[in-house]
Amino acid sequence: MPTLSPVSRLSLKNILVPTDFSPASRAALPFAECLARTYGSTILVAHAIAPEPHLPVVMDRIPEEEEAVWKDACQRLNTFTRDPGLTAMPWKILLDRGDVANVIPEMISQHAVDLVVLGTHGHRGVSKIILGSEAEKIYRIATCPVLVVGPKVRLPEWKLRQILCPVDLVEDPGLVLHYALSLAEEHQSELIVLKAIPMVPWQYREETEERARRELESLIPEQAKDWCSPEYVIRWDNPAESILHEARTRDVDLIVMSVHKSRATAWAHLPWPVASEVVSRAPCPVLTVRI
Repeated sequence: MPTLSPVSRLSLKNILVPTDFSPASRAALPFAECLARTYGSTILVAHAIAPEPHLPVVMDRIPEEEEAVWKDACQRLNTFTRDPGLTAMPWKILLDRGDVANVIPEMISQHAVDLVVLGTHGHRGVSKIILGSEAEKIYRIATCPVLVVGPKVRLPEWKLRQILCPVDLVEDPGLVLHYALSLAEEHQSELIVLKAIPMVPWQYREETEERARRELESLIPEQAKDWCSPEYVIRWDNPAESILHEARTRDVDLIVMSVHKSRATAWAHLPWPVASEVVSRAPCPVLTVRI
């Protein structure tokens, strides 16, 4: 297992905050502001006007209606940005038409976005697991990390004292660990590195845990060991439950985890996507890093 290269400081010049004007998206704004203050970022508050539903009869779009929809979105964006936290930092408004799955990647590319911060209602259930959500669309297609603030997050004053980083040793954990280590160094946070290994018979657990712990320790670069002494945790539960258990019992302030572009390739042996389950139930924000 190769060791990570030396950890460099994150550069968050532009932070994109998509909003649908719901309470969930407003709840995400303070977290974007907190990171913007630390990294000297510009906040880009964005909204995508949903395309019109398909009509059975082809009709020309009425310009007056189109203009009214645009003006209404502008007004709601102006209201959304009347937030005291934005007064102390640079911010801009971005408005476009189209599905978020198309609009957000274009905004990320055009405006050199380093991080997306969004809120989600976190609905669960069979229909949502199958169909996904707007938030899931974004964090699975975004080319930069996405900080997702789920419905269980209740942190009025956000400080990164403890960061939880679950890793999968079958994949390359380098990118997700790089973000976790960089954030931990910037905020002088305690770092918990978690490996979930389900379905291991008890008689093999001691040997399996020792091997997994050595592999996790080998990932941390020597440079990071001067300031960071990660805690390594091995759990014998499925990944989602392991992550949520550690997040609750340790009262962590951030989870940093990888996600796949397509849900179909992620933890195919599990009955639902790990990231979706974690985001909908986590007591803290979740930073997703696409691999």
